Amino acid sequence: MESILRSLTGQDPNPEDYRNVDFWSDPERSGWLTKQGDYIKTWRRRWFVLKQGKLVWFKDRNVTRGSIPRGAIPVGKCLTVKGAEDVLNKPYAFELSTSQDTMFFIADSEKEKEEWINSIGRSIVQQSRSVTDSEVVDYDSTRC
Repeated sequence: MESILRSLTGQDPNPEDYRNVDFWSDPERSGWLTKQGDYIKTWRRRWFVLKQGKLVWFKDRNVTRGSIPRGAIPVGKCLTVKGAEDVLNKPYAFELSTSQDTMFFIADSEKEKEEWINSIGRSIVQQSRSVTDSEVVDYDSTRC
């Protein structure tokens, strides 16, 4: 939860938030999205990368091994990702929600919005499966 709070408050993410994620190569999805600032509620365009259950963002698209994300969200902690045009009154808007917070994003087109929603949704499901699988394995390993 601390990582989501850190990303929502605009603080630099803790390196633990993206440790062991090779965000600079072969992402599951990457591209420009506009997100609302946390303190000053202006909209800013950022380069987003989805990989290994983390959604990280940068000021520009030149992401290298030495790049430091401006924010990171573990999508496994997210409950929903869905369109939000009606909420924001902006086209191509979508939201990503946890039990405590909601972040809003704007894509460049309807197609991009749907692709981001689908990619993040798949990642949420994969993360929840890996947690469930590890719980099952732990449970099974305690049997006699």
